[in-house]
Amino acid sequence: MTSVSGDVELSLAELRAVARYVAETAQAVLPVFEDTHPGDPRPRAALDAAWEFVNGAPRSRRQRVTSMDAHRAAAAAATEPARLAAQAAGDAASAAYLHPIARAHQVGHLLRAAANAARIAEIAAGGDPEAADRALAEARRRATPTLVAVLRRYPPAPRGRSRPAQLMSALDRSLRDLG
Repeated sequence: MTSVSGDVELSLAELRAVARYVAETAQAVLPVFEDTHPGDPRPRAALDAAWEFVNGAPRSRRQRVTSMDAHRAAAAAATEPARLAAQAAGDAASAAYLHPIARAHQVGHLLRAAANAARIAEIAAGGDPEAADRALAEARRRATPTLVAVLRRYPPAPRGRSRPAQLMSALDRSLRDLG
């Protein structure tokens, strides 16, 4: 089994499990971006590249390039939900290259897409925080033991001021508390 070494050991199987979790989340919210920007294929290309890796293809330049393209699409998005959805797709592609460096910001590569999905749900519900709580509960339910084990190798997510950062921190704490 091939692994990536650094402060944290990560096998390719673990990277695929992380990428699957992020890709499933991004898949669910991608229509939010595509409904707002139907002519922009960049987030879809990133998600396709993520699924290729999840399904057994080697990590490649394609994941890196499409991830950056999706993040550029996020920066240019017309609405917050579209931005968050494109960012989630970019995160799915970049999950193949999760850094084996024990830094808190790496947690974003594992959980930011789920936090973004929770924020999208909250916005769609007119700002109702219970919608975000339900989305976070679903993200916890989908978290595999492998994802949680990888997460625990990193320091806790940084506490940010933005709503997605707050949601990510809450998700991080709850996943670390799973028995």
